[in-house]
Amino acid sequence: MDGFMERRQIGVVQDLFRYPVKSMQGERLHAVDIGVQGIVGDRAYALRESNGRIATAKKWPAMLEFSARYDTSPVPGALAPLCITLPDGRILQAQATDASAILSTMLNRPVVLERARSDPLSHAEIDPATVFGDVPVEHVLPGCTTATMSDTFPLPPGTFFDAAPIHILASGTLAHLRSLIGKGAQLDPRRFRPNIFVDTIPQNEGFLEDGWLEGTLEVGESVQLVQMQPTLRCVMTSHRQSDLVQDLRILRAAVQHHRNHIGVWASIGTSGTVHVGDPVMLVR
Repeated sequence: MDGFMERRQIGVVQDLFRYPVKSMQGERLHAVDIGVQGIVGDRAYALRESNGRIATAKKWPAMLEFSARYDTSPVPGALAPLCITLPDGRILQAQATDASAILSTMLNRPVVLERARSDPLSHAEIDPATVFGDVPVEHVLPGCTTATMSDTFPLPPGTFFDAAPIHILASGTLAHLRSLIGKGAQLDPRRFRPNIFVDTIPQNEGFLEDGWLEGTLEVGESVQLVQMQPTLRCVMTSHRQSDLVQDLRILRAAVQHHRNHIGVWASIGTSGTVHVGDPVMLVR
């Protein structure tokens, strides 16, 4: 019937994540403010290499041994005090004059901690030989090989996002992927770096986000997420971080069973505040 609109609850917000520095571990929060550019303060900083490229854990997995958090809640357009916990446990104040020098020493190569600016177009670094773990590039990107694939990819202008301002993931998808991989798989949402992790109805498993693509997600009282697209995964899902061990089976399963797509990217249709426990509605 023309004009029919379906609106149903698909779950509730289980976890909210913000990543102040691109490719470092981030913060698990009870509530987040979402603006037109995503969660306020998300990927606000990155490390720029001496060659001008943005460093990522896609190429430098040691970046996941660092974690970043704000001392106070950031607001749009304003700097908030940022702390970086180094692999040896020391706390680095990002505003310190020697912050970049210390990070360079810890990573054993020159980098500059940089805040996203409104206009520049940046390129992030990858290694075509390892970006999909031990899965050959041509199995993920037909017509492309390790020799022909670029070792960088462009980030949206003025941001340090890979592709879009917000990333959403369903618990049922991780449960399904766990069943495909088998014994010992640590399918923790932190591996996939979502901003919003949705606790979906327990009996609903599969690659659930496929059913969201033509619709809009309403999260909490006002936030609307639109223009959803499947998220192409990379080796970061398999890297060791914190208490999670390296596991290349994760990416192999994503490639074999779902064209290497897990979760969805989205744009912001309506801004607002989201809390853990908020309902998530699908409208289409």
